[in-house]
Amino acid sequence: MNGAAQSPDAQSEAILARILQSLDDDKAEEIVQIDLRGRSDMADYMVICSGRSSRQVASIAEKLMENVKQDFGRLSKVEGKDTGDWVLIDTGDVIVHVFRPEVREFYQLEKMWLPADQQRSPL
Repeated sequence: MNGAAQSPDAQSEAILARILQSLDDDKAEEIVQIDLRGRSDMADYMVICSGRSSRQVASIAEKLMENVKQDFGRLSKVEGKDTGDWVLIDTGDVIVHVFRPEVREFYQLEKMWLPADQQRSPL
């Protein structure tokens, strides 16, 4: 895909779609997508998901970064990949948080960013 010919909105939507596909391919769980347009200048979208183990969390993050680089020529900023508890991947247009379930429950990012009617019910 050549991102240069796309409008900024179309490009961020294309990146979001690729990220969601990558997460699904790698068996990420409880994938939540949050539209940040008009609410935050840091990105257009945030995606939050879980992996079952530290190894899976790190693997999901690694594959996602490879896919974004391969398909869009973008290098992502990443934090936390070495520990695998919570990995943050910043692609520019989309910020992705990959958590182990216990860490996700502790931080509850969805409560900060999702409207109350869209929040997932507690486990």
